[in-house]
Amino acid sequence: MGAYPGCSVTILSSLCVASILIVSILSRPFFSTLVSFSAPPKSEFSVPMVELQKKINSDDQVRAVGTGDSPTGFYINRFGNRTLVRKKVKLSREQELEQGLAHARASIRRSAASKLNLSATVKGDDYVPSGIVYRNSRTFYQSYLEMERRFKVYVYPEGDLPITHDGPCKDIYSIEGRFIHEMEHGNGNFRTRDPRRAHVYFMPFSVTWMVKYLYQSLSHNHNPLLEFVSDYVRVVSMRYPFWNRTRGADHFMLSCHDWGPIASGGNPFLYNTSIRVLCNANSSEGFNPQKDISLPEIHLYSGKVSPKIATPPPDNTSRPHLAFFAGGVHGPIRPILLHHWKNRDNDLRVYEYLPKDLDYYSLMLQSRFCLCPSGHEVASPRIVEAIYAECVPVILSKSYVLPFSDVLRWEAFSITVDVSEIPRLKEVLSAVPEARYRKLKKGVRLVRRHFVLNKPAKRFDVFHMILHSIWLRRLNIKLDQ
Repeated sequence: MGAYPGCSVTILSSLCVASILIVSILSRPFFSTLVSFSAPPKSEFSVPMVELQKKINSDDQVRAVGTGDSPTGFYINRFGNRTLVRKKVKLSREQELEQGLAHARASIRRSAASKLNLSATVKGDDYVPSGIVYRNSRTFYQSYLEMERRFKVYVYPEGDLPITHDGPCKDIYSIEGRFIHEMEHGNGNFRTRDPRRAHVYFMPFSVTWMVKYLYQSLSHNHNPLLEFVSDYVRVVSMRYPFWNRTRGADHFMLSCHDWGPIASGGNPFLYNTSIRVLCNANSSEGFNPQKDISLPEIHLYSGKVSPKIATPPPDNTSRPHLAFFAGGVHGPIRPILLHHWKNRDNDLRVYEYLPKDLDYYSLMLQSRFCLCPSGHEVASPRIVEAIYAECVPVILSKSYVLPFSDVLRWEAFSITVDVSEIPRLKEVLSAVPEARYRKLKKGVRLVRRHFVLNKPAKRFDVFHMILHSIWLRRLNIKLDQ
């Protein structure tokens, strides 16, 4: 019985000591941090596209745009010292995508500063861009590799044939249908079936087929086109969260029809915010090269390029004519050209309608320069035809943003002549030194692969150059010197 009072005293003493320790710990300023290692869950990562698209600059860091620091806490070691610790946090899909883009930006920047000989690092016969036809061949190549490694496109399944998921493949607007077909039925390296893993979203409607099936001939009423586009955007914005997340800034449409820009007006965000890939790339009519993309116009009469220009001509091909053009009178520039030069000079072969005994592509192959005047709209399929024939293109246009200008230096393989100089056209072209002409012709041969339509698509061909232009808009990087 005498032992119990002693035990009670011991227990009471222990409780008092414990109480003092607890009060002491509670009074320490870092206690709240000590017991809270996890930050409260944040809302789903979602910021406007203008913030997602980050330019590369001197202080660019490899990190996800818009993400904060990891939750932190303090660890008390056995010596009583505090150590800052970070907990790994699982990123959302959007954060993972942005982190990957940040890595791509940093990689492209490192390539610009590197002095490594890229051609020595490539195995086999893989093409490595080089030469003066590129603004910066090293950064272009690294950007292209990053695109192949990361870029994913989601194609919206909404819509019925023929206006969606189809397009022309055998006429002047062939690039429109061929891109849609390659995107939906090609090897699928860039397409993802999971929209949460996509960097951009493709709306696969064909403006050419809208004009064919919805437009009433000679009515001048574009409302059916505008209404179709408006309805399409409304449907995808209601069924998916992606359009509303960025107001369409990471979405794109593609059209080679002259009325592509008009049709895009069916939704103001599509017109002003989304990426529009257009043949009618007229900067005086709303085309914005900061976000929009100039699409080369490729005329495939029977679905294929003419055999006469399908393969590069021999370098020593005789070219007795200074320049050549044949085409109808429409638009503001061609009447000036035909007025001054139609059937007037044997060296400057200009025709409105080509005589039956003459062949269009043969004359291209026999000419040093091929005249490429705009028609009703700025784009002309003659530019690509001239490249195929290795006939130096002469651009006669106003406000035309040339295709792939982010990457290519058009002045290295073409000549631009102001419309006011058309009366002096022979004088201007004759004054080009032989050495410069040879360099221009060599440049034409170098860029040819970037304007060729292959089936299936091949690396660095026109399909991949279009994708790379879209990739650059998503990165928001300008590949300049």
